[in-house]
Amino acid sequence: MKEFSQLHKARTGYQPKLPSVFLNGPKVKIINGKTGSSVADQDKIKALFPKTFGMPTIGFEANENAEFKPLNIGVILSGGQAPGGHNVIAGLYDGLKACHPNSKLYGFLGGPTGLTDNEYRELDANYIAEYRNTGGFDMIASGRTKLETAEQYEITAKNCKALGIEALVIIGGDDSNTNAAVLAEYFAQHETGISVIGVPKTIDGDLKNEMIEASFGFDTATKVYNELIGNIQRDANSAKKYWHVIKLMGRSASHITLECALRSQPNLAIISEEVEAKKQTLHEIVEELTQVVVKRSNNKENFGTLIVPEGLIEFIPEMKSLISELNDLMAANKTEINEIKDTDTKRNYILDKLQNDTATLYRSLPRQIAKQLIMERDPHGNVQVSLIETDKLLVYMIEERLEILRAEGKYNGNFKTHTHFFGYEGRCSFPSNFDADYTYALGYTASLLSENKCTGYMSSVRNLKDAAENWIPGGIPMTQMMNMERRHGKDKPVIKKALVELDDLPFKTFANNRDKWAIETSYIYSGPIQYYGPTEISEIKTITLELEHQ
Repeated sequence: MKEFSQLHKARTGYQPKLPSVFLNGPKVKIINGKTGSSVADQDKIKALFPKTFGMPTIGFEANENAEFKPLNIGVILSGGQAPGGHNVIAGLYDGLKACHPNSKLYGFLGGPTGLTDNEYRELDANYIAEYRNTGGFDMIASGRTKLETAEQYEITAKNCKALGIEALVIIGGDDSNTNAAVLAEYFAQHETGISVIGVPKTIDGDLKNEMIEASFGFDTATKVYNELIGNIQRDANSAKKYWHVIKLMGRSASHITLECALRSQPNLAIISEEVEAKKQTLHEIVEELTQVVVKRSNNKENFGTLIVPEGLIEFIPEMKSLISELNDLMAANKTEINEIKDTDTKRNYILDKLQNDTATLYRSLPRQIAKQLIMERDPHGNVQVSLIETDKLLVYMIEERLEILRAEGKYNGNFKTHTHFFGYEGRCSFPSNFDADYTYALGYTASLLSENKCTGYMSSVRNLKDAAENWIPGGIPMTQMMNMERRHGKDKPVIKKALVELDDLPFKTFANNRDKWAIETSYIYSGPIQYYGPTEISEIKTITLELEHQ
């Protein structure tokens, strides 16, 4: 018999809140909204998605006469974990069963591989019960296999049909939902009778737009990181002798770093999108950081905190050019490069093929960073930035600069450091009340989209700043979020990542306060996530969400 913590037992009994349109369960009907296009490259996206391009957004309206037949749905978790994944499945199950008690939900195991290998289990009330409102993806596990070939699509359709599945729900980030969009188009063109619905998941927060106000898991993960940052900042302010350089999740956007900066008020925070907009070089960034270290030292404060997004290195224009060239080079010469086992030989092989400017930059990097830049690519053909020790690179370069200033008599302090990377710590926490409610509503919405034979849509719940009963569920065509991007050396349709907007209030609020936070010790200590107690504590939302919808 499984043993559970007291918190686990308590959380499984929590009943997530739903939007008021679901007050009578699934007694709703579909309401069509505006018809849209794609965010860019409209002609190319339309040509690639003739069946699912140009569909209207979808909303719901109460309908006491709604009736449903039994429906079998398949579900997978795709990509990295994010708090609330289990509640998507719970909401999907409850919505499905509310429509008809004879409906069935099948969970494919291990992500997309479960679809192609036909590994699944039927999910029932007893099995789901112990996972409600809990973290992790261990109910059915996840995976990063890409569905991108006709053979994979055919075997997926075959396996779904064998179980009588008429709708497939894919819970994932922008890349996973891109796969879902492609699969939906393929199924529609080949008249398989199988709908495909996506659910927006990623703690990075980069899957959002007008209709997708937040990706699930972001709220919980940033609260976990802010607790850790607060603990470190209190230690720094107590010991008064260490600089803590903290790298945070966020490969393609700095939403996590921005939220954590707004919540915890560190001395320094780098927002990648600003670095790119200003076309800053690595040395210019280091100089700015160094000057704050010197100013604080002059105030007898040889301590501080610096937080950086893991993807920073890709936003520095000169580094971005280098990485782009490396990605294409490694894709074109994959076999030859994989056969070279010696790191120095591999480095020299690559140097010979790089253009002059990028070769000079690559040669100037510390050997460990140069090595990390040519490690095996991720499944999407991109450098694995989480493995690049950006935090240590910055420390190394700041130390070098401080030694020069010391020799010039312009610095006489102590620069002792600790580096940290907060990533996995935030991916599987018990979801906050916000994420527990939000993911449950997303799953419930996905069940209604499936029941109404919608395909190529992403489950959407809007008006998130308000109370849950005022949330607005619906669906947005996934093609509306797409553009063309370079992947594996080729142009491919993908859902566009949402970056930090420098003109929006969250960044402006940070920018208006950072000079003060840099010199004054203004730390905020958030403490752990609260699941019970006063609503102003247990129902708190991210500062980002509050500011974005003022």
